[in-house]
Amino acid sequence: MGTPVYERKQWKALNYTTYAEAKEKFKWSDRWEVFDGTKDNFNITHECVDRHPKDEYALRIKFDTGATESYTFGQLSRYTSQFANMLVRLGIGEGDRVAVMLFPSIEFYVTLYGVYKRGAVLIPCFPLFGADAINFRIRNGKVTSLVTTRDNLHLVDPKLVEEQNIRFIFAEDLIADLEKESGEFTPHTNYKDLCMIQFSSGTTGTPKPILYTHGAISVAAVVIRFAGGLKWDDNYFCCSSPGWGHGIWYGTISPMIYGKFAGAYSGKFDGKTCLDALEEFEITNIAGIAAHFRIILEAGDIGKRNLKLRFLTYSGEKMSNELIDAIQRELGLVPYTQFGTTEVGPICVDYGGFDDWVVKPGSVGKPMVGGLDVVILDDDDNELPPDTIGQVALVKKGEYVKIGDEAYYDSDGYFWYVGRKDDVIISNGYTIGPIEVEATVNNHPAVLESAVVGAKDKERGTIVKAYIVLNEGYEPSDELASEIQQYVKNQLSKHEYPRAIEFIDELPKTPDGKLKRKILKERSQ
Repeated sequence: MGTPVYERKQWKALNYTTYAEAKEKFKWSDRWEVFDGTKDNFNITHECVDRHPKDEYALRIKFDTGATESYTFGQLSRYTSQFANMLVRLGIGEGDRVAVMLFPSIEFYVTLYGVYKRGAVLIPCFPLFGADAINFRIRNGKVTSLVTTRDNLHLVDPKLVEEQNIRFIFAEDLIADLEKESGEFTPHTNYKDLCMIQFSSGTTGTPKPILYTHGAISVAAVVIRFAGGLKWDDNYFCCSSPGWGHGIWYGTISPMIYGKFAGAYSGKFDGKTCLDALEEFEITNIAGIAAHFRIILEAGDIGKRNLKLRFLTYSGEKMSNELIDAIQRELGLVPYTQFGTTEVGPICVDYGGFDDWVVKPGSVGKPMVGGLDVVILDDDDNELPPDTIGQVALVKKGEYVKIGDEAYYDSDGYFWYVGRKDDVIISNGYTIGPIEVEATVNNHPAVLESAVVGAKDKERGTIVKAYIVLNEGYEPSDELASEIQQYVKNQLSKHEYPRAIEFIDELPKTPDGKLKRKILKERSQ
């Protein structure tokens, strides 16, 4: 096995025991000590694949069929070199755009790391995208090649194929075709070279392209240790699809920087099948979004499982207090979280990597150590005191960079997310955060999930409206709506309860589980 894991280069860096120590000593320049490469000679695939022991697991994939596939670093290193050589032979050059639309599979990961190794640019596409979403990314990403399955061909506009001269590489043939290629390839990239274009999920408008360089993994290396709590003896699993940022950066790239295998789920998410994977792979550290953990708990047989979980972290949508309590009760774990944006990265986190960190359930932790100052502003750009809701802003070179989110911080310096600034409801002069109202609505036994928006009202201008999906065994009725309203009045206050309730079959969401609140807001006008 060679050098013990805990003595390898990547584990000798960033070794802070406490939050206090990291806050005092950590500098962002320290992150480069994790890697082999220099800024002038830096490649993601070398750092995540090629430099690790060839006989250790790199990938462990659980499919929704119940099947499992596992691959070593040695296998993945050879496949990605063969793929990079294939791209060269096909005339796909450095900087050319290659889209991939596949569920987690050996073909997906070979494409991901093979494109990086070649020096081309990856554009990940969620495999359940419809035609509009995939064509939007192909057009705006200037894609010249697409790796997918044959049954997805109908999604791509023929005119676009002709206009951009798009080449298709089919997953069904990929591994067999690679046998024709050399298994040796030397990357020629530096840390500033573009490696990926990720499109934002489009929860508030048209998806925007976010450009990442090879050097971006240096930030992920810090976050997975400080916030993700990754230890040298962990087995790591991420429920999120690598068709989205969380699944790529913190499901795939981050653990593999440290020579840990990426545990992944492929296909329609099922709680029991995921629990099978957690047992089989002996997972100790798991990441996902709130919905994943709700589905896992609903599987109903956790008590019969031989789980080794020690750490759980979530991102994306806020987790309800009810779910937090259920995770603590059923798994014996306190959920950790992190808050950031696709555009600027991590802003506030729970520091799961430090022994002295205390979670305040429901908060998003404290600002990233060594990073920009985080402040709360009023509408006139005045900095606000504790416990006062305002807009989140980063202080960069003396300027405020607003991110469009509302939050507040408490006297201990913990930040509490309220919602998107455009989502905050002003009713009769009161400022109302939809997240807090939703959390209370969701605690009612009849409610599976809810979304709260501001709705137009002739008398009050704007009122709080809740869209509610009911649990099985409950039927929509005026009586139930009144009961829920009274429940929220009693738990929060008379000005925060939803004056209007509409029962619906399901909430509109992006494929990665984020609420499309904009659709409900438009429906309420």
